[in-house]
Amino acid sequence: MIPGHGLTHTRTLEDARPIEAVLFDFGGTLDADGVRWAIRFHGAYRRAGGRLELPAFEVCFRESDGRLARHPRIREAGFREMAQLQCSLLADQVPEGGALAWDRIGQEFCAEALAVVGRNHSTLERLRRRWRLGVVSNFTGNLQFCLDELGLSPLFSVVIDSAVHGREKPDPQPFQAALRALEATTASSWMIGDNPEADIRPALALGMRACWLTDPSRAAPRGLVPSARIARLPELAATLDAACLA
Repeated sequence: MIPGHGLTHTRTLEDARPIEAVLFDFGGTLDADGVRWAIRFHGAYRRAGGRLELPAFEVCFRESDGRLARHPRIREAGFREMAQLQCSLLADQVPEGGALAWDRIGQEFCAEALAVVGRNHSTLERLRRRWRLGVVSNFTGNLQFCLDELGLSPLFSVVIDSAVHGREKPDPQPFQAALRALEATTASSWMIGDNPEADIRPALALGMRACWLTDPSRAAPRGLVPSARIARLPELAATLDAACLA
């Protein structure tokens, strides 16, 4: 097996356990191939003529994220509205201000996400026919609205939005709440995510198996040995099939 893809070589016996449930992160996992929102917004911002390099842009993005979570509209916003709200808040943070075509930046971000969601839908449908699926995400109280708009809600039996639930990953409680709702044990469940510290490490600490969605060239943080690595969500079906046969 190619290093960095599919099952790792250190968890073969563990991966022989049956699977009951599969949990997913949302942002960067279901709507992108392991790429954070800040990076994707930065790409659209630069193509629109923005000057900031990523490190400086990320400072602005974090500030806009905090304001987004407090925005009076956020709890009712769907995916597209949320992206445009983020753009309006970013316009207040970056040096170019409102001089950039922020509508176009938001539309580009959404178009990329919708393309990936559309591609991933058949994989999630296939998984849902075999196992119970859930979403556990650090979000802003409107995750259900976003999943509804993206056509993903029917695929998931439980959705844990940190702003609604009151706890954020890597706290183990959101994972445990999802598994209780799915009537699944940690030993028979997988977590799929793009954030090694919020998704992968805490899931492994609970006794779950965890699949890291990330660029194959990216090195794992010290001490982290995911159960599997994939570069695109459609690879997950074969990865879980292999785990069932190990």
